[in-house]
Amino acid sequence: MNTTLIVLFSGLAIFTYYIYYSYRKIKNTPLAEDNANVMHLNDQNFQQQISKGVVLVDFWAAWCMPCKLLGPIINEVADENQSDARIGKLNVEESPQTASKYSVRSIPTMILFKNGKEINRFVGVKQKDFLLKQLNENN
Repeated sequence: MNTTLIVLFSGLAIFTYYIYYSYRKIKNTPLAEDNANVMHLNDQNFQQQISKGVVLVDFWAAWCMPCKLLGPIINEVADENQSDARIGKLNVEESPQTASKYSVRSIPTMILFKNGKEINRFVGVKQKDFLLKQLNENN
């Protein structure tokens, strides 16, 4: 009985340390560098930028850990995109009106627009291949 409790508590301690370590590692991850192929959107230029063609917009915030994980993926999608679709990012902290208008309640949220109209929405971190497929299918 005592051996079982020791093993159980040791396993719990290791698991707790792993969760804490993972959290600290993600929290200290720097933001992805700016990419020339990614438009920086805000409340003032948003409607103009999404009005023509297919545009994938990443709604994000600097304090959001999943957003930090998605940043490099968005940069890769922008670099590897073979379609005519464009990629943009909108910081919800700096542009709350647009985020509110499109009912962005959790981040990261990506919205795919075609000629200014929402055609698809993805919440959470998505893989590069999935996003490229969506761009190609909707272009």
